[in-house]
Amino acid sequence: MKELTLDDLRSLMRLSAGEDESIDLDGDIIDTTFKDLAYDSLAVLEMASRLERDWGVIVPDEVAATLETPRAVLDYVNERAAVN
Repeated sequence: MKELTLDDLRSLMRLSAGEDESIDLDGDIIDTTFKDLAYDSLAVLEMASRLERDWGVIVPDEVAATLETPRAVLDYVNERAAVN
């Protein structure tokens, strides 16, 4: 499986909860918290669901709640994808 990139994740974020017009997802968001990006826990859970469906990586709800930044999601998904 190919590596999940920040651009891939941005697309998933937009599909999961849209995009707050005051937030520039195309900017340097890798270490910005989802809270600061205006993504609530439901949006993060939706993103986790899409990661499972589209990327084949299971992100349990209790794990998704601990992934606070795009970097954390990328690290989690890419580490598990490398094992599969």
